[in-house]
Formats: sequence, structure tokens, C-alpha cells
Amino acid sequence: MKKKLYLLYQIFYQEILTMLLQEQYPLLKCNTFHIQAVARWFAEYSSVAELKELLRSDLLKTNPFLAIGGGSNILFTDNYPGVILHSVIRFIEPVREDENSVWIKVGSGVVWDDFCAYAVNNGLGGAENLSYIPGEVGASAVQNIGAYGVEACDIIEEVETIQVEQCEERIFKKEDCGYGYRKSIFKGDLKGKYIVTAVVFKLDKQPVCKLDYGNLREEVAKYPDLTPAAVRNAVIQIRKSKLPEPDVTGNAGSFFMNPVISLAQYTELLKEYPQMPHYAVSQDLVKIPAAWMIERCGWKGKEWGGAAVHDKQCLVLINKNQATASEICALADAICKSVKEKFDITISPEVNYI
Repeated sequence: MKKKLYLLYQIFYQEILTMLLQEQYPLLKCNTFHIQAVARWFAEYSSVAELKELLRSDLLKTNPFLAIGGGSNILFTDNYPGVILHSVIRFIEPVREDENSVWIKVGSGVVWDDFCAYAVNNGLGGAENLSYIPGEVGASAVQNIGAYGVEACDIIEEVETIQVEQCEERIFKKEDCGYGYRKSIFKGDLKGKYIVTAVVFKLDKQPVCKLDYGNLREEVAKYPDLTPAAVRNAVIQIRKSKLPEPDVTGNAGSFFMNPVISLAQYTELLKEYPQMPHYAVSQDLVKIPAAWMIERCGWKGKEWGGAAVHDKQCLVLINKNQATASEICALADAICKSVKEKFDITISPEVNYI
């Protein structure tokens, strides 16, 4: 392998990390909603060996436990009575390449956008549309994150895991992961049974930029050359212009999934709502932007206790004024109910309630 092609990944992930275990751990900084909650125990591991050690311990055999990433897709509805597990397995390394592609192995604890930046800085295509999504690499493979016409599964090649019960290592090929819109086998049949430790991504040496989603093409046109770096910069600019920064205003990004309905139902709705946008999923199914429906139900900018609907992107619920989890849940429930009543379409939270 021509290692000189790739920048050394040696920013702040160089430090040697050791396993951390703390009791009565505050989770305020472990969730981007900034909800006050406490975990009975909190454990961080920096290697597969440390994770195996934890899984074999009496602590995890006698207590419930939950593996989290950056906390950008969860809502703690109460204190957690068991052990919160968090990966600090942090590395990025090319493992092989051919004439057209490079396979990059990334530790589960790497910040997702750091990986996107690494790919773009090395002239590799595939991850640029997914730039600036909060969270970590391990969670990306579980949630199948997506944005601007691209999903994580488009570039995932393998997912390395530990089987919880037997502490055995297992590698899942992409075709075995059951990927679909915001879903995977790790959220379905195998939920809680495997913990992701690393992900292998396949990136392109001759990138073909994907621009046919939203106003991405218009934003990219402002740059002199069509490159992954231009697409990444455009995506970041768009996201910053309409989405609140989690460090400033508590939120979990898109709170709701875009519903998929039959073409027949969509055709009927067009009679009453001729401007209703959609994206074709198949010959018989279409995806409807949940934000479009929520806005037409009058929710944009509305408050519910300390919670609110973001005034620039109503797919996002925010912690505006020290919101409680119950206020956020109540607001979400009210939105779902009004969308159902107005459009006869069911929308569901993308965020996981814990």
C-alpha cells in the first residue's frame, strides 16, 4: 500500500486511553439534548480487549447496560439504572486499495465528522454528503445515518462487532446488516446483542459527486471546482444555516423519520395538496418530507414548556429553556397526532427514547 497517499491521522486521538469506570455519572454531556440524567455506572473502553473484559465482568452480568455513541440520537427520559458503555476506540487507517477504491477501517469511537474530513482531505469520495452529522462512527453503522441523498450503508463494507453474550468477535458484511432507511439489523433482530467496535468504509479515488437532493447543487455551484471538498463545504454551510448547533442549543438533529407511503395514497393527497413534495422510493412507494407536513400543521417555532420546534427547520425539536424529557416527548406526540389527523400519515421519531 502506498501509505504516502494518505495523511497521518494523529490529531488528538494519539493519546493513550485507559478504561474508565465511574459511579453515579451525570449524563448531561453524553446527550446532545442536554437532558439532566444520571447513570448508575458509566464505563469507557479504548480497545476490543477492554470491552471483552467489561462484558465478562460481574458488573455487566448483574446490571442492564446500554452502548451509546455521541448521544446525538437519544433522549434520556429518566436516570439510567445500569451501565452506560461508551467507546473511545479511535483510529483511522487504510487497510487496502485497488485502482478505483480505498478501504478505510475506523474505530467506533471516532467522531463521525472527523472521518468525513479525513476522507475529503485525502481526496476520497463517498462521505462528503454526510458531513457535519453529529455522532460517532459506531452509531453510524447502527442507525444508517443519511443526508443529501446518501446513506452510511452506501459506503460501508464491513462492520466489526463483539457478540455480547459470548464475547466473540464477528464481522458483518454490508449485505448481512439489513440496511434500510434509518434501520439496520442492529436496531432490529440483533438489537442489544452486538456492539460495534470498528467499521470498514469503501471510498472512491475518482469521486462522482451526488448533488440531486434539496438545494445542494445550487450551493455547490458557488465553488470554482466540483470536488468532494466543495460538496463537504456546501453541506456544512447548509446545515449551519438551518440547523441549531447542539453545543449551543440542545437537540438531536432530525427528530422524525420521513414517512414512506404508497403511490396511490400520495396521488390522492395531491388532489388536496398539489404542492406536496415527494421522493420516489420504488415504483409503488414514495417518501414524504415530514418537515413539510409538520410546518403545514402550524408547528414551526411553537413551544411546549421548555421544548420547542426549531424556527428554521421544523423537523428538529430543541431544548429551548431547560426542557424536561417529558416536555419533549409530549411535544413530539402532539406533532405526530396533528400530522395523522391532517394527512392520515403516521410519522415516527428517529430518536431513541431511553
